[in-house]
Amino acid sequence: MIKQALLGEFLYEAESTRKLLQAIPDSALDFKPSEINWTTGQLASHIAEVYNWFDSTFNEDVFDMGTYQYDKGDISKAENIVAKFEENVAKAKQVLENSDENTYFNEWRMEMGGNTLFPPMPRIQVIRSFLYNHLYHHRGELVVYLRSTGNKVPGLYGPTADDKF
Repeated sequence: MIKQALLGEFLYEAESTRKLLQAIPDSALDFKPSEINWTTGQLASHIAEVYNWFDSTFNEDVFDMGTYQYDKGDISKAENIVAKFEENVAKAKQVLENSDENTYFNEWRMEMGGNTLFPPMPRIQVIRSFLYNHLYHHRGELVVYLRSTGNKVPGLYGPTADDKF
């Protein structure tokens, strides 16, 4: 039952993420709103990469970021970021479909170099916050990046100001 709810949200939101990533023109990839922010390409790559964390989150009790291999791929073209997203979202969907609901309340934590980054918490809480809400947060940032560079934003939860009524 919980898995079906997570899967339904996953599928809907993955489509929204896809639309947003497909809206990025190559000309916006190097934009960043300030020196401390990522570029649009880096932010979009991070959004695509979060889907790669599903396996470790669903299937391991400890996610060791110290040994995690981040593969952002070639972010010089928006289509490459979309391709990485498609690869990662397909794997994430399979992980979610094959997940065991009996493990959703097992304790999970994130470490790096032996230090705890995320305190122990039930896996389901991590799925909702670390995977799902984390993506939504960064998608919101990406919407601002697109607007700041004069680009159109696709509707994620209904029409945007760019849509004609």
